[in-house]
Amino acid sequence: MSAEPPEDAATPPPAEAAGYDLAGIPLSPRARHLIALEFGDRKDFDDPRLEWRRLFSELLGTFFLVLVAAGGGLLHAKGQISLPAAVVAPGLMVLAIILFMGAVSGAHLNPVVSFAFALRGDFPWKRLPGYIIVQLLGAAFACLFLLAVFGNVEHLGATLPGPGYANWQAFLMEVVLTATLVSVILGTASAAQNVGAIAALGVGGYIALAGLWAAPVSGTSMNPARSFGPALVSGDFHSFWVYVAGPTAGAILAVGCAIILRGRDSSSISRAAGSGILDPGSRRARQQLAREIDEGTVDPSAGSGEGPRPT
Repeated sequence: MSAEPPEDAATPPPAEAAGYDLAGIPLSPRARHLIALEFGDRKDFDDPRLEWRRLFSELLGTFFLVLVAAGGGLLHAKGQISLPAAVVAPGLMVLAIILFMGAVSGAHLNPVVSFAFALRGDFPWKRLPGYIIVQLLGAAFACLFLLAVFGNVEHLGATLPGPGYANWQAFLMEVVLTATLVSVILGTASAAQNVGAIAALGVGGYIALAGLWAAPVSGTSMNPARSFGPALVSGDFHSFWVYVAGPTAGAILAVGCAIILRGRDSSSISRAAGSGILDPGSRRARQQLAREIDEGTVDPSAGSGEGPRPT
């Protein structure tokens, strides 16, 4: 095991030390390439010239998610698939989306997730309306597809309070379920991006888990876009408020918990705390490394000693 930097060290050893890459871990060129593909480049994520690409990614990803979630709900209501299949499928879809497009847009796929990232300070508020609009459009397009295939049946898989449950009960369930979902996302994301296998497994696994036990109560939406698509296309906004107010309240609670657990600063210190790295020496080392990456003096996808990325 490599020794941690001494707690009184002002700065860590140079990340570009001979034969090593970031954090002193030896990486082959292939490994660096795979990491770059999986996690993307923060400069690309923040580049305003590429906003169209990120918006298209959110539209496409939300289309896929709502297609599977609402389609599964519709087919379950028709008695053609089981409830476990209907609630696990969206979790698997989210897992796949994070892996194949998380590095492009962050794979938010959910207005309250984008809102939570902005509220924590990881995501610019000026980009929030665009993300929400394309997420709602993606959900609507998915339900238009379901309408063309199945017709206006079973509310097009809309999320509604289960039999015997009132709106207030579904609302409280959505608050708690969404608070936990957003907590998982904030704890596994890299700033405002859901990227990497850990985020994919954590977020996708939680969505499946929540559906397995809570779907009979509220339908486990946890996503206003997922509920908006079926409501708009089917023309039935009955109980829709539950699936806007509940997830929004849950996201606010999750951000509050994240600040308590990791601090208000969501950059290097809070990410290190979220990974369990709380000793001062390691925290300072990772803070310095994150600062060097942001300033362009260290390139996480380049070989050792290659200097900053060209601008």
